[in-house]
Parts: sequence; structure tokens; C-alpha cells
Amino acid sequence: MEPAAPGMQHSSELVHHYGPRIHILNNPFLLTLLARIGSPAAKGPEVAELVRMVYAAMLAVVAARELPLKVSSVPTRMFSKTPHGVFHGPVLSRDTQVVIACVIRAGMIPSQICFEQLARVLDPDCIRIDALSMARITDAEGRVTGVSLTGSKIGGSVDRSVLLVPDPMGATGGTVVRALAHYRQHYGSPEKVIAMPMIATPEYMRRVIHEVEGSVVYTARLDRGLSPPEVLARAPGESWDAERGLDEHQYIVPGAGGIGEVLNHSWC
Repeated sequence: MEPAAPGMQHSSELVHHYGPRIHILNNPFLLTLLARIGSPAAKGPEVAELVRMVYAAMLAVVAARELPLKVSSVPTRMFSKTPHGVFHGPVLSRDTQVVIACVIRAGMIPSQICFEQLARVLDPDCIRIDALSMARITDAEGRVTGVSLTGSKIGGSVDRSVLLVPDPMGATGGTVVRALAHYRQHYGSPEKVIAMPMIATPEYMRRVIHEVEGSVVYTARLDRGLSPPEVLARAPGESWDAERGLDEHQYIVPGAGGIGEVLNHSWC
């Protein structure tokens, strides 16, 4: 068996200089899943299942760290045999209001997984999914110039809610910025915004942190593959201005390709 790579053994997060609102999970299991997701050999049905696994694992971390807790006492099955059969400890507060911003197409499976997982630990009446139809707007050279929300279905106010954005590919950050601007203009202001890309670039993190007030980012992998070699030799964020994870068409490198197209078998 090969030894663990240096720096991978001891920390649950990758050490970086992006600031305290950025969380890059240092988890070899997730990295292995993501490596398979990005492989050309992995096809739609397998990729869909792998994405479900990634988001189930990521949500467990995010919920534990970011959702409100309360101390609870819950009798177990052993209570019928002994009065000591009671669990005492911190649990998630069931009445937490959570809105999941489902960015169509790639965000559909991640959003559904987050909804189903949260419905097991929170009051299902406190959780909803909004469908955001956010199509890329590109110029004649194929560069992304904006995002259109035409056709979105949003269920109401996000005031006093935690807003999750489990869009899998954190490329430019435009999706999160545009979504939050739309929510705040029409539906109020959430108490907390949690962006959950499974893969993210330095460009994404810079834009989200700088333009979405109060946001935090959780990602399973940082991709900055187009950075110069001397930058890659430094800790992430140490030379943030010189880091690059997007190609000329604003796709992530190394990335995983068009995840929305892979998941839906659609390349139009």
C-alpha cells in the first residue's frame, strides 16, 4: 500500500491563505470520488451516483459546522431497561429554515441530495428547494459575460433562512453572485449563504467572498491547474492574484468537463 501524501494525514481542511470564510476539505475519499467523476471513462449513471456520494459527505460537514445546534435529551431503546438509557448531547435544531437554490442543470442532483439528507435531521416543513434556471450568456468568442434567470421558480422569502447553493462546479462565481442579487432584490436577505461547489477555482472564491456579503464556501477540491509552476509550488492563496483555474472559455482546469451535460446526457 502506498504511503499517504505529505500534508494529507492530519488536517480536515487544506491549509490556505484565502481567509476564514473558505473551507477546502482535505479528504482523500472525496478526492478519489472527484478523480473518477472527471475521468472520461465515467459515464452518466455512474457520475450521478458519485455526485450523490460527494454531496452526502459534504453536507454532513457543512450541517455540523454551519447549522444551529441545541442540547437535547433523547431516550434510546435502552430506556425501557434502565433510566440511564438517554442520549444527552448536541443535535441540529430541527426548526432551522433552509432554502436550497437548485441551479439547473448541474445542480439538480446535488440539491435533491441536500434536501433528502436535511429532511432526515430537520423538520421537512422547514426546507424547500428553489429552481433557478441560470443559463450562461456568452459573447461571440465563447466567453461568459453574464447569467440569465429566465424561467426560475422561487417559493418565497428567504428571510431568516440559511441559503445553500450546491452548484457542483465553482468556476467564475457568477452563478452565486447573480443568484444572491436576485434573492436580495425580490425575496429578502438570508441569515447565511453557504456555497457548496464540489470543485472550485481561485477565481470563483475571490468573487464569491468579495461580492456576496456574509457568504462562506465549502468545496471538496481546489483546481488552479493553469497557474504558473512557481505559483503552484506555494500554498494556495499565497499568490492569489497569480493563481488561475479557468481556461479562455472559463471552464475549470483540470476540472471535470461539462458536469451538467454528463449528468443529463445532453450536449446541446
